[in-house]
This record gives sequence, C-alpha cells and structure tokens, in this order.
Amino acid sequence: HVQLVESGGGSVQAGGSLTLSCAAGRYTYKRNCMGWFRQRPGKDREGLAVISSDGRIGYADSVRGRFTLSKDNAKNTLYLQMNSLKPEDTAMYYCAAAPARSRCSLFTGLFRYWGQGTQVTVS
Repeated sequence: HVQLVESGGGSVQAGGSLTLSCAAGRYTYKRNCMGWFRQRPGKDREGLAVISSDGRIGYADSVRGRFTLSKDNAKNTLYLQMNSLKPEDTAMYYCAAAPARSRCSLFTGLFRYWGQGTQVTVS
C-alpha cells in the first residue's frame, strides 16, 4: 500500500522559514521520481521540486534559491526546506511519487501517488 504523509505546514511571517516532511511509510521509493507540489487558491497544482531515482534535483523558477529538496533514504522521508517565504507561497503543499522507473519532471501528470497535503500560510 503506497502511502505518503506530509507534515510541517503552518503559519509563518513573510521572510520566515518552514521545513515540510513527507513520510513514505513502509514503501521505499528508490526507483521513483518524487517531488513537492503546491496548489494556491484558485490556481492549478504546480510542481516545485523533484528528485529522480538517481538523485538529480530540479526546481521550478519560482522557488529556486529559496527552497531546497532533500531525501533521507534511511528514514524513507522527503523534505522541503523553505526559506524567505512570501505571501504568494501560501498554498496547500503536497508530496508525490511517480510510478517506478518513469521519467522525472515537474509535470504533475507524471505523478500517481499523492499525500493529503499540508497547509502553509505566509502573512
């Protein structure tokens, strides 16, 4: 059973930082592209950062230099360190995994397995 559980969201002032976590449960995602996404009010879900099965990381222009994706294989957990947060970063944040051995990009349609999301509010 594939399960992704996000945590770490909350309310923060502009300029502040948060770290999101995504626990992958008992399933290991060593062969899967994984990523972080968000959906802002009234907007489509957008890709923020992805990591391929061989460890390559890519970022959306909107977050490059402010957000950092990392993965702890021993803990089976994906992280998103978010710095210099802006009010426009307010959104529901999701982690997701693509099917094993699929290609890896920020395109949301590639991802099959999704967490329930965690809310981030920046004021």
